[in-house]
Amino acid sequence: MQSKRGRLDRFICTKLQISRKEVRLLLLAGRVEVDSVIVTQMDRLVDEFSRISVDSRLLQANTPSYLMLHKPVGVVSATRDEQHKTALDLLCGIDKTHMHIAGRLDLNSSGLLLITNDGRWSAALTSPEHKVDKVYLVTLEKPLTCDYVAAFAEGMYFGFEDITTAPAKLEILGEHLARVTLSEGKYHQIKRMFGRFRNPVLALHRLSIGDISLDPGLAPGESRELTATEIGAIYR
Repeated sequence: MQSKRGRLDRFICTKLQISRKEVRLLLLAGRVEVDSVIVTQMDRLVDEFSRISVDSRLLQANTPSYLMLHKPVGVVSATRDEQHKTALDLLCGIDKTHMHIAGRLDLNSSGLLLITNDGRWSAALTSPEHKVDKVYLVTLEKPLTCDYVAAFAEGMYFGFEDITTAPAKLEILGEHLARVTLSEGKYHQIKRMFGRFRNPVLALHRLSIGDISLDPGLAPGESRELTATEIGAIYR
């Protein structure tokens, strides 16, 4: 979801249902404030978090929100779903109107899910060119061997989409347990990569996204607000 950035005069026109000429008069008369400062420029750019008022009447006062959720298995990464409970259904006591998920997990996966109403922040998190690492704990049906490590590091070709995955890091933690680090997120990528070895994934759990790690104090289904350090980590 992209940030809703646009011109101040257009915002006021739409919000108050008045003409551009009327908006210009309001601005010239010093009756418009953005973030508690009088503004006179019609082409001033504002976004969804700009505090905008006309004659002390508040037109917009959204607050950015950033949450981490410990997603349980059986919950969909969606804002609404007719069949399953959604990640947003698990959030209590917040305005969910403009919230969206930054980096989804499938129904049968668990772990770190980030939820926000800040489009620019989520774009920085999920944009392919930023190559934000995501770390997963993977439980397999069959034993692992060193062949897996080399194959993941080389990348794999998927003929259906005619793509080759970026190199991925696989660390063997146990006979059936691995930690996988991806810098991209193709459709069901981890399951498909292990599928090359005919080794079904029994459990997939996301540990971290970039420098943001799942809080070990959160039980499945629980959430908390991100700290200022965690929010800023995405831009670093």
